[in-house]
Amino acid sequence: GYEFEKIFPGCRITDIHEYLLEKGVRLEGITGTRYMYHDPCHTPIKTMDPTKLVNQLMGGNLGADGQTRAIEKNDRCCGESGTLAVTRPDISTQVRFRKEQEMRKGADRLRADGYGGKVKVLTSCPSCLQGLARYNDDAGTDADYIVVEMARRLLGENVQIDALGHRFVQILQV
Repeated sequence: GYEFEKIFPGCRITDIHEYLLEKGVRLEGITGTRYMYHDPCHTPIKTMDPTKLVNQLMGGNLGADGQTRAIEKNDRCCGESGTLAVTRPDISTQVRFRKEQEMRKGADRLRADGYGGKVKVLTSCPSCLQGLARYNDDAGTDADYIVVEMARRLLGENVQIDALGHRFVQILQV
């Protein structure tokens, strides 16, 4: 109902991840970290399957044998769901319990070949990021945004997150 087309003729609303893929910004051959993907209940990714998009952006997971494997979707709701954790903590706690089990299973699969490095769960939703971070210690994972992980890989581990927009524009030469 915003009618952006009337305000900005010719405009379109696109998720940052779809935009990056469209511009050809992709990672390949990442070492030292393996990934799984949490698809938000209200995913902002609309033009293609979100898990496929994440794999195209991130380049997959590099196995011990040097082969690239797909980044898998980690099932289940994270339990945050906007205000669910605040308004219905009883329900949210049960949802989170099941998600924790899925997080552990996913991390175990990524470590099954003896891998001992970082395991990250990536998402595109602020509420989900908050919820997924709750599992960091118990599942042995770290949660982050897809676009932030990409920026760190492209711009360096110590990149200032508040400067991302400007630096990404420079890289994209938009």
